[in-house]
Formats: sequence, structure tokens, C-alpha cells
Amino acid sequence: MSLTQGTPAATGAPAATQAAATPLPVAGRGTPSRRPGGRRRGGRPSSARSSKTMFLLVAPFLVLVFLFSYLPLAGWATAFYDYKPALGLAGSEFVGLQWFEMLVSSPVQLQQIGQVLTNTLAMSFLGFATSLLPVFFAMLLNEIRAPWFRNAVQTLTTLPNFISWVLVYLIAFSLFSSTGLVNSVLGDWGLITAPLKFLDTDQHVWLTMLLWSLWKGLGWGAIMYLAAITSIDPALYESARIDGANRFQLMRYITFPQLMPTYVVLLVLSIANMLNNGMEQYYVFQNAFNKEYIQVLDLYVYNIGITGNSLSMATALGMLKSLISVLLLVAANAVAKRARGTSII
Repeated sequence: MSLTQGTPAATGAPAATQAAATPLPVAGRGTPSRRPGGRRRGGRPSSARSSKTMFLLVAPFLVLVFLFSYLPLAGWATAFYDYKPALGLAGSEFVGLQWFEMLVSSPVQLQQIGQVLTNTLAMSFLGFATSLLPVFFAMLLNEIRAPWFRNAVQTLTTLPNFISWVLVYLIAFSLFSSTGLVNSVLGDWGLITAPLKFLDTDQHVWLTMLLWSLWKGLGWGAIMYLAAITSIDPALYESARIDGANRFQLMRYITFPQLMPTYVVLLVLSIANMLNNGMEQYYVFQNAFNKEYIQVLDLYVYNIGITGNSLSMATALGMLKSLISVLLLVAANAVAKRARGTSII
């Protein structure tokens, strides 16, 4: 057989016909397709560059989290020493678990911690019970048709969040102290003969603190839900209107269920912070009359460490509080994932 039998010249077939019969490479199977500049379409360099850019954008915040959230954890070492600030950690005596044992061995200490935990959990559960108020407030605010009135209400209810608790107490003292505006007006009208005790009393302390928290944070808490409302598909509302739904039915059957995933995430975070009530509000409102019922865990740690000059025991308490908060976060996340399929970790 001749060696030239399979060549175009031997068979008499044109070269163009042979070239047309040859299959061309398909993008994604053989040779990757290239852009006009010669760069591969969908290649890895652009994806890697995008990932690097996103990491550089997030990196400053990661550094801040490390500096202010993780680096201070090195201070937990003081819980195992009889720490003296003048001597430093190296010059202080190592005592092991002595401070943790003292927390559970002293009956007086256990009684104080029990009352403090009761106050902390009571404040937290009252916050959980009213956690739906920002949802309802955001829904009602969204239904206001006049833009100027809606903006005015949102601004007036959000501004208190930016007022420090020191100024809030100054307002409360000006209004509700024994010589404040409320007692003065009631006395001038002849409605009372002795000043009413609003601040210097141990009655209804938890409810009073809850009301001040709501006044300060209701408008701010509704911002997240107002943003979530804007992401609801308008087609849902149009379909419901065609079926004859009124405004309250739209809120009940569309807006409220669509806000539940956001609410669940925020509720899980709140449960994780059940023991973290903060101390600013309770610190400025505490006095000799209400100290027993207003002292939450954060304020108790502050009073032990700063007022009582026992930094090591305060660190031990804070350490236990942080560990319990992590366990609460994991448990709340598991319950939310099982109940609604929504979780954050």
C-alpha cells in the first residue's frame, strides 16, 4: 500500500474540506476559550484577585476584633494569681483555683451571686418578652404613607439611642427626683402631700429599667427590620391585594412571616448575651435603696474588682460568665436550627 494514500493529495479531496471535517475544540472540554486579549475566560487569576481584594477589605476589622476581643483574654491569667497591680503579674503569688473555690464555698458569696443572677436573668427575660416590639414598630412605621411624618417619627425614636446613659439619668433625675418636675407639678396641683419616690426606692426596679431601655432602644432596634422589609418581594403584596387582602392582612400574612428569619437571628444573639446586660444603665441608676435588685452580673463584677479591689475574683467571675455565654450561644443556635432551619454558626 502506498504511503501517500491517506493524504489530501492522494485522495483528491480539497484541503479546505479536510479542515472543515476536523472537529474544533469546544470551550470547557478541550482547550479553554480565550478572550480577545488572550486571557482565559473564567480563569483563576481574576477569581484569586477578587478574593484577595475582599480579604484586604476585611483585614482591618479582623485586626480590630483581635486587638479588642481576643488579645485581652490574656488577662484571664490574673484569675489564677493573687494579683497586686503594684507588683504586676510576675510579682504576684500563684494561687491556682483559689478564687473559683471561694465563689462556691462562702454562703454569703453564694447568696449574693444568687441575687445577682436573679436580677440578670430577670432583666434578660423581660428583654426577650419585649423583643417583638421593634418588629411591630417597624411594621407600623412602614405603613405610614406621609414620608415627612414617617421620617420625623423614625428620627425622634432613634435619637435616644445616641444619648449616653449619664444624660439619660440626668433627664430622669430632673423629672422624677423628689424635687423634680413631676413631683413639683403634682404638689402644686394638690394631688400629693409628700413627694413620690420614683428613683430612690426598691419597688418595681426591673420594670423601671425595662421602660428606660425601651425608650432608648426601640427606634434603633426597628432599623434592622425596616431594612428587611425593603427586601420583601413586592409581587407578594400585589398578589395578596388582587385576592382582596387589606393592609392589616398584608402585615399579618406577608410582612410578619418574612421578618421572622431576621428576628430569629437577632434572638439567638440576644440569648447568647443573656448574661451580658451591660453595666452603664444600672451603674448610673443604682443607689443605696435599689442596689439589691438593680445589681446585674456585669455591675457586680465591676463592684468587686474596682470598688472591692479584688481584681482576681472579678476576673474569675468574668471568665465563668464568658464560658457560659458561649454555651448559651451554641444551645440557642441548635434550637433555632431545629425549629426554623435558621442558624448563625
